Amino acid sequence: MTSAHQRLGERISRFRGTRSGRRPSTAKAPGSRTIVLTCSDYLDLAEHPAITEAMIASLRTADGAAAPVPGPCLPDDHPQILLGAEFARHLGARAGVLCSSGWAANTGLMQVVAGPDVPVYLDALAHMSLWEGARTAGAELAYFRHNDLGHLRRRVEVGGSGVIAVDAVYSTDGSVCPLPGLVEIAEEYDCLLVVDESHSLGTHGSRGEGLVAALGLTGRVDFRTASLAKALPGRAGLIACDRPGFADYFTHTALPAVFSSTLLPHDVAGLSAALRVVRDEWRRRDRLRAVTRRLRDGLAGLGYRLVESDTQIIALETGSEADATLMRDALVARDIFSAALFPPTASVGRTLVRLSAHAGLTDDDVKRILAACQALRPRLGEQAAAPAG
Repeated sequence: MTSAHQRLGERISRFRGTRSGRRPSTAKAPGSRTIVLTCSDYLDLAEHPAITEAMIASLRTADGAAAPVPGPCLPDDHPQILLGAEFARHLGARAGVLCSSGWAANTGLMQVVAGPDVPVYLDALAHMSLWEGARTAGAELAYFRHNDLGHLRRRVEVGGSGVIAVDAVYSTDGSVCPLPGLVEIAEEYDCLLVVDESHSLGTHGSRGEGLVAALGLTGRVDFRTASLAKALPGRAGLIACDRPGFADYFTHTALPAVFSSTLLPHDVAGLSAALRVVRDEWRRRDRLRAVTRRLRDGLAGLGYRLVESDTQIIALETGSEADATLMRDALVARDIFSAALFPPTASVGRTLVRLSAHAGLTDDDVKRILAACQALRPRLGEQAAAPAG
């Protein structure tokens, strides 16, 4: 009989060198001319002076050296509690709570809204944290095909009222959820609707309020969650809703909240400053949209098969793992870093090269990216080509 030690050794060995013919990501470090398209700093805020100065100022105060404490122990006037309420106001919600991460926000929320008697209907591409939270809650899970409202409706008709969980913008391929239709189904069948705004908070809406607010649906979506490590360059998660008392209830009942430390003071200070920047510096959103449009139009013009979307996450269908790996590594050789996605990150039978656009890209950067993709196009298989006509 194979021992547990042997089985672990065999699993680890599969990740060395090659795995199913797939080479791991290159270890080359970015250089001074590198174009990085693998991060989620969509508004180019990671080095914004207002944010870094706020964090440094916090570290220099007595409160900045305070040790983290459990969430249930925070007083009502604690900066983390106040900032959660400020984020809620920004989203047009009545209550908001900050968590240690987006993962903790989603898993914790699903644990308190779902259960063995409350089924959960998940989009096939919904973030894994939503799936994990529903599993931990002991809920019956029913997936529906990506963005397929008809399939969702049939699922709910069979399973009954429950929780519908989706992403506003899907990180895998940049597609956008059909939010108005989701709201209608949730209301028709008396379901709770959970929308993860991790990749739309900061980028969508006139002041970065997110997709739900941008579409005027703030009062019709039960819960919005987000990782604050994307367009907002911090380390935290967020839950916003219109239920008074939810923040206190969540803090005292959700396992990730009860058994995690609070945010550090300098993290709170940085997020507070980042929220002000997101609200006020609307030109960053304009720049992001302009860069995204140029990249999408240019890649389509070169004959690449793009996932249909208008978001900053640009996904190229490559058809094979070999083509995805070839393109990723060839771009790295030109100091352009992209992400090659295979199952389980991408859905089964699907491979993508993902480019995450950001407001810091210059016009010359865009030209370099398109020139590199033009040079690579003849080397890729026909499955990476857009359909003729």
